Amino acid sequence: MDTESLVEVWRRILGPSGASWVLFEHGTCVVLKEPAGDLAGQASGILGEFGPVHVGSSAGDFNVLTLKDNLGWLVTGHHPDVVTHVALDEPVDPSHLAIGIHGRDKRHQDGTSLHVVHVEDRRPDAG
Repeated sequence: MDTESLVEVWRRILGPSGASWVLFEHGTCVVLKEPAGDLAGQASGILGEFGPVHVGSSAGDFNVLTLKDNLGWLVTGHHPDVVTHVALDEPVDPSHLAIGIHGRDKRHQDGTSLHVVHVEDRRPDAG
């Protein structure tokens, strides 16, 4: 999924919340409940700590949530504000285990590369 399409998916998911968020290259989004200063830097700090997978620890755990309207799935992990999107056409195996492992792998890639592709600044003073 290209970045523009992924941004639109996240806008549909998070739009009603009014929260600021930062999207990373492989589809991981960090929702900033208390946005301050440089949002990309703040989100990178969170993802750098909570994105990389350490199998056998809570960093390897995940849950899979099915989205409405054929938007795919969300894969959550051990930080409540770090969530990864998996599109319908990504996993070869549509089981929740395969989707979860795929999403967890994407979160690991984002947590180690920390390549920000979009910042959605919803702070009242953001203009």
